Amino acid sequence: MNTFAAWPSRGLYAITDGPRSDLLEVAAQAVAGGARLLQYRDESADAPRRHAEATALLQLCRASGVPLIIDSDIDLARTVGAQGVHLGGTDDDIGAARAELGENAIIGVSCRGSLQRAQVAARTGASYISFGTFFLSPTKPLAPRVSIDLLRQSAALGLPRVAIGGITPDNGATLVEAGAEYLAAISAVFGAADVRATAQCFTDLYSSDQKQPH
Repeated sequence: MNTFAAWPSRGLYAITDGPRSDLLEVAAQAVAGGARLLQYRDESADAPRRHAEATALLQLCRASGVPLIIDSDIDLARTVGAQGVHLGGTDDDIGAARAELGENAIIGVSCRGSLQRAQVAARTGASYISFGTFFLSPTKPLAPRVSIDLLRQSAALGLPRVAIGGITPDNGATLVEAGAEYLAAISAVFGAADVRATAQCFTDLYSSDQKQPH
């Protein structure tokens, strides 16, 4: 199982917003701007394209030393050899993902606003947990908001915590201060006019606080 110490340093968790024709280009810009993790998120049914894109992203990530996480699709993660998968949040899924992808795979779990869900995820083998949405999200505008206190309350779980939902370089500092090891962003990064510069702005939020998670 992954240990906290084996993780990349804290920072931006960039999540793609495909399908889009310039996916590889903008993903490369996000990585160049300092993204520590990259998640391939594409909810379309075009399996051949998704496989080809995930394979190409994996090559990019390997060259840059950035783990590639596949959103929801355990089979795709296994087929292309991605470093892990992000799940919706049941312990059964964690076990299935671990069986398919191996003990060293990164298995992330969405906990939304539930500390109890996070506790279950921690007990059943999750590598990280995510909470959100914290702010109005362009991707999921109807998603319930969660309290920033959840980050403080979950510190004792000992897992990396990802904050998600409407996060920008302007509002992300409060989440970093509350303990978020990673800030996840979709539209704030991939909808930006300058993806690399925006990714760098997220990265800079951690530049004054280099404390490693433990």
